[in-house]
Amino acid sequence: MIKKLAIHSRKNWTEFSWNEDLVIPLLNEVIRMQGKISGLMLALGFSKKEEAVLNTLTLNVLKSSEIEGENLDYAQVRSSIARRLGLEIADLVKSSRAVDGVVEIMLDATQNYTKPLTETRLFEWHKVLFSNGYGGKYRTERMQIVSGRIGHLNVHYEAPEPDKLPEEMAKFLEWFNDENKINPILKSAIAHFWFVTIHPFDDGNGRIGRAISDMLLARSDNSSQRFYSMSAQILKERKRYYDVLEKVQHGSGDITLWLLWFLDCLKKALLEAEKITHCVLFKANFWDKHKDTPFNSRQRLMLNKLLDGFEGKLKSSKWAKIAKCSLDTALRDIKDLVDKGILKQAAQGGRSTSYEILLNMT
Repeated sequence: MIKKLAIHSRKNWTEFSWNEDLVIPLLNEVIRMQGKISGLMLALGFSKKEEAVLNTLTLNVLKSSEIEGENLDYAQVRSSIARRLGLEIADLVKSSRAVDGVVEIMLDATQNYTKPLTETRLFEWHKVLFSNGYGGKYRTERMQIVSGRIGHLNVHYEAPEPDKLPEEMAKFLEWFNDENKINPILKSAIAHFWFVTIHPFDDGNGRIGRAISDMLLARSDNSSQRFYSMSAQILKERKRYYDVLEKVQHGSGDITLWLLWFLDCLKKALLEAEKITHCVLFKANFWDKHKDTPFNSRQRLMLNKLLDGFEGKLKSSKWAKIAKCSLDTALRDIKDLVDKGILKQAAQGGRSTSYEILLNMT
């Protein structure tokens, strides 16, 4: 069995260091992007902001669970969040206790981000993750992450011994709640790494660790309104996430690699949020401009799909299939929108004729 020396076996292992010449430029870029997203949100109306927050929180809950291999029901998650935030949405469904538990943790972390993080609060989060009464205490067994076959096992990581957990967590919580001068974005990255390295619970450490990280990101935004999902981006980079985590967990205490990965991941999450926000603004401006333009129900359906980011080429055959109409009807609908200056024919013609929405219509 190959066993690597874990970072927590070193004396004063939480006195982390990093290369500021590499970290600070990327941090400043992320801060600027956060400000840009906040500015874009000011252009959204109240209802659009509510919708954006609901969509982001739903995505965050779904993807955080998916990282751990658990797939939650989208409608249940969305309904659970809406009920807890007092939002009126169509098609509310009943949510399971498992879904409500994950939602409760995420909302407590992001809506009550100014409150201290305590052992009691963590234990409550851990309890609600499990519907069978399990949880609410630190693990009492050793924890190893291994791979390979018997006789040739590779120990990817071994967490601190159970008897060290109260002391390790007390130190973590004191640091977390201390009004230190660390930028909250950097603190979010460090807290995530620190918590999952301690690995205080038998299960649920990843989801709670990401909730802790989101709590500090909410502090960095000074807002409970969430417009970007770190968990969604982590899921896209899951292999790299675990590779970097493992490497730094067996390092000397220099966490530069981890911070750079975290900041780059956050940057990508912000870029995705910016892209989505531009689409929302584009859609809102379109319908505002065309509030008096006559459209039939099929045209409204297809225009909304185009405005939401229709994948692939829009051809008359696709229009007919989606709108459930004849090909002749689809062609008439499309020609009407072309005449109104809303659609245009794409460059290639002939049998492969396709259409796209005009970008200068707002």
